[in-house]
Amino acid sequence: MATSPNNLRWFGSGGEFFPAMLEAINAARASVRLETYIYTSGIIGCQFLAALTAAARRGVRVSVLVDALGSWQLPGGFFNPLTSAGGKVSLFNPLQLWRVGVRNHRKLLVCDDANAFIGGFNLADEFNGDGISCGWFDIGLRLENTSLIAPLAASFDEMFKLADFRRRPLLRLRAFKRRRKSVHQTTGKLLLSQPGRGASPFQSALHHDLARARDTRIITAYFFPTRRVRRYLMQAARRGGRVQLILAGRSDVLLSQLAARSLYQRMLRAGVEIYEYQPQILHAKLILTDGVTYAGSSNLDIRSLNLNYELMVRFADKAIASGAQALFEQALQRSRRIERDPWLKSLSSWRRWKQRWARFLVARIDPFLALRQFEAVKK
Repeated sequence: MATSPNNLRWFGSGGEFFPAMLEAINAARASVRLETYIYTSGIIGCQFLAALTAAARRGVRVSVLVDALGSWQLPGGFFNPLTSAGGKVSLFNPLQLWRVGVRNHRKLLVCDDANAFIGGFNLADEFNGDGISCGWFDIGLRLENTSLIAPLAASFDEMFKLADFRRRPLLRLRAFKRRRKSVHQTTGKLLLSQPGRGASPFQSALHHDLARARDTRIITAYFFPTRRVRRYLMQAARRGGRVQLILAGRSDVLLSQLAARSLYQRMLRAGVEIYEYQPQILHAKLILTDGVTYAGSSNLDIRSLNLNYELMVRFADKAIASGAQALFEQALQRSRRIERDPWLKSLSSWRRWKQRWARFLVARIDPFLALRQFEAVKK
């Protein structure tokens, strides 16, 4: 766990993050809002169910929102103890073939409107561990008594209302438009993204920071950013800046890893430093650029940037950046650098072919289908 200001704590493992979340739920006296993409019925899922149910029984208003596709393995009736205790549970975008590409990838816990947890951790056993000897490597943070808590809670409430996609079209469209706005607070800037064309608030802020950056350090599980972002990164490296990427050496999504590796050749030639995390599957999301820090649920790929509902926070605070830098350095020590010449020599015709097809599917087919489904949902 990295240190930062008293109202913010960084976590670099599920072994630390999950107990802190459970402690906050157990201490809640008024309200608990929990939002996640993946929720499974393993040990971690059952621990959270027990804590949520106990909170509801002592009179706490408990609301849970899970993505229907991400949490499709949950058995029917899993949340019955919680709903019987008075809690509310909703599936985001119940599975329909014609809108399956519209997903809520946000991760958020807000307790008593006083503290919040965000990051990349899903509620599944594979995220529980130290990220080195066991458990996927991920990053999260806890915010306490800051001006960001209220807008985070409000973002949950809007998504909870929208979850079943049964609202009248005009009201639904208004809700979509509201979520394209960013929220400025004294602590940081809340950036809420949704499917759609054009730059999201997260992309707009990132473009602004990367365009003039001299020192950029990124950890991301799935890397296939827009051409504009790739151009900014390569331009920064060519003009003598430091650009370091920690990407997945071990990935749960082979297609994404192949697509990311299709970009290595050009980026290495531009001077970008690329590293691959070795001990465990990488699932973290962290961006540091000239003292500005981004953290939350969004990967740096087209699906997160343009197709999912995502939640990111931007901090322009040196103390917060210092804690994030410590996590980056720890990850860097456990990563293998990709050297340009050996990498180019390793690219057989078969590997190039696989990478090209992965790139085509990730950059063309998935966005085409998902955006068409999103446009249909708005009607």
